[in-house]
Amino acid sequence: MTRDLPIGVFDSGVGGLTVLKALRERLPNESLVYLGDTARLPYGTKSAAAVSHYAVQAAHALVATGIKALVVADNTSSAHALETLRAEFPGLPVIGVVEPGAAAAGHASATGRIVVIATESTVQAGSYARGVLNSRPGAQVTSVACPLFVSMVEEGMVDGPIAEQIVRHYLAPQFLEPEPGLRGDCLLLGCTHFPALAPLLHQLLGPDVTIVDSATTTASAVEDVLTHRRLAATHGTPKIRYMATDATDRFARVAAIFVPWSLTPEQVELVDIG
Repeated sequence: MTRDLPIGVFDSGVGGLTVLKALRERLPNESLVYLGDTARLPYGTKSAAAVSHYAVQAAHALVATGIKALVVADNTSSAHALETLRAEFPGLPVIGVVEPGAAAAGHASATGRIVVIATESTVQAGSYARGVLNSRPGAQVTSVACPLFVSMVEEGMVDGPIAEQIVRHYLAPQFLEPEPGLRGDCLLLGCTHFPALAPLLHQLLGPDVTIVDSATTTASAVEDVLTHRRLAATHGTPKIRYMATDATDRFARVAAIFVPWSLTPEQVELVDIG
């Protein structure tokens, strides 16, 4: 591995572009290659065995392009397959989104009452709750599966009365209905789609709730790993390469929800990783 190689970023679909965006902002000299397994999304409803199998296939496809680090932007894969990926690729830095996000939430909460929102599979894995407790022993962690949030975001429904009603449906018991002393004071976004809802979440939950985005914390963790291993790029002309396993036109269209730059279907390579 050399400094000039790109960082590989893997997600089950398009939501991991929030992590790619955070990496671009944090590490502007780094080239990036992104793979969205759009043919088999969503991972959040799949079994742990299926998720692990898919994640290994995707990682092999990225490693074959030549990368110096692998970022598992998919929360479900981070929850179920991270150790499998590290064993599959010894020597390659493999960074998931769960560990950095959980640690950040543990430090950000004033009261220790932390709510994690994620897909069903990520919640069932319990990785975020364990990660928070590792950094904040004694914390009160509540995990809430919010499966409708993914569809909402991909349809561009990130504000308005319908989106507000669905957010209230999931989060009222933790933030809007309890007595003040029992409310959560930190919300951890445990899915790469959820940062798109951050403005609405801030509006509904108010300034007393800290919202932790695992995308930005992951970018910071990647920077630390590359610096420690002396793999950080210091100059050059960074490039971004996009790959998807299906529906490149939809990938390019939905990408506009997650990144502030435009993509055309021609910029997204169609690849077969199965």
